[in-house]
Amino acid sequence: MRLPEVAAFALIIGAASSMSASPALAAPDCPKLIGLVDWGENSTGDISLAPGTSCQFPIPMRGSVSSSDILQKPKYGKLKKLNPTTYEYRAKKRYTGNDTFTIKATGQGPTASGSSVITVNATIK
Repeated sequence: MRLPEVAAFALIIGAASSMSASPALAAPDCPKLIGLVDWGENSTGDISLAPGTSCQFPIPMRGSVSSSDILQKPKYGKLKKLNPTTYEYRAKKRYTGNDTFTIKATGQGPTASGSSVITVNATIK
């Protein structure tokens, strides 16, 4: 192939690869009020959402998260681990009221390292 043909071929391949099927829309971040603390300290936060909807809950700790797990599942919704730093909470359809879940995360921050328990109080309205 000559140089102009190679450039045209690369342009066609690049355009084809950018036309992939669109992924499902990710849930928005949860409207939240979380107090940031250092690693090794526990934290409590509040989120709010409508019945049947979902939102993502990023772990609000400074520094890096090395691991995390669900300690307490919610009673009136579902909690799904997307990766070590982000969870998705989905409120039960036709339920209004309160729900609670707990996540244990381990990581390293600018001033401390260790494990922290994050308790999240969800208000579904």
